[in-house]
Amino acid sequence: MTADSITLIKPDDWHVHLRDGEMLKQVAPYTARQFARAIIMPNLVPPVTTTAMAVDYRRRILAATRDYPDFQPLMTAYLTDDIDYEDLIKGHQQGVFTAAKLYPAGATTNSCHGVTDIKNIFPALEAMQKQGMPLLVHGEVVDNDIDIFDREACFIDTVLQPLLKDMPELKVVFEHITTQDAADFVMSAGDNIAATITAHHLQINRNDMLVGGIKPHYYCLPVAKRELHRQALRQAATSGHKKFFLGTDTAPHAVGDKESACGCAGIFTAPHAIEHYAQVFEEENALNQLETFASINGPNFYGLPINKDRITLIKESQHVSEIVGNNDLSLSPFKAGETLVWQLHSD
Repeated sequence: MTADSITLIKPDDWHVHLRDGEMLKQVAPYTARQFARAIIMPNLVPPVTTTAMAVDYRRRILAATRDYPDFQPLMTAYLTDDIDYEDLIKGHQQGVFTAAKLYPAGATTNSCHGVTDIKNIFPALEAMQKQGMPLLVHGEVVDNDIDIFDREACFIDTVLQPLLKDMPELKVVFEHITTQDAADFVMSAGDNIAATITAHHLQINRNDMLVGGIKPHYYCLPVAKRELHRQALRQAATSGHKKFFLGTDTAPHAVGDKESACGCAGIFTAPHAIEHYAQVFEEENALNQLETFASINGPNFYGLPINKDRITLIKESQHVSEIVGNNDLSLSPFKAGETLVWQLHSD
């Protein structure tokens, strides 16, 4: 590593939305270009709930990323109240499912089929605990009486802590954490608990979304929080602690769907994901910890090998396109129209 370049073990993205159909074909190469592996979220329409569905979806992803033949999509199951947990465990044993995702019903995009009460899936969770299969959680309650900025903290108190009391050995990834509460909880929990942190939650707070007019392309769920929470996330991510690792939660929505009366939640960071993280780590004088966060902690938690390939980032400015994609699938990437200070080197 020099002042002008960084060479890293090739990173993985432990939280990615690729969608399906033409959108999949359009966005998947961005992820495959930068990352060796990616945990693929299952919230399609209909959701990926069975081993057979995951096999088919994986085949479509591989077709969309054929220009990057070494890329490995890691599939997840969408948990429902009536999930067939025998098929779930069988899929894990066969190497199809890497993990299972808990969406509280109504919490975010395409979560209407999610879990209405955590107790409804206790048989599945008990089987996962026994198998050592990770549970990935969207950590927000959906009670309309709870302020949207407090829903993550409430989830910890009312769902996650009671669950781990009942199942203390369950392996859990607290996805896309957004609060100091979540960072502190993960740090204080056992080694079976970890968390992903997105690039956008490291770079924006709720003022960025709301001050001077609503900026729909900064609207995501969990929503960005106060500045003190952003600073706590930056401290956690750059600490080098084994419990925190990279997960972009990149989520493509067409411009028309974002800029509408009921704009979709999601930020599309995939085109320049690793450069966004590099900028944060440089700002925190922690570039020496980027490889740990991006390339080592995730595989270690999931029990997977560290990648052998490497990537290089160079200190060279680049302009982020205002729009990528075509026609009805046009997308506005994170930091559209701005200049980034790092650039992924292409061999």
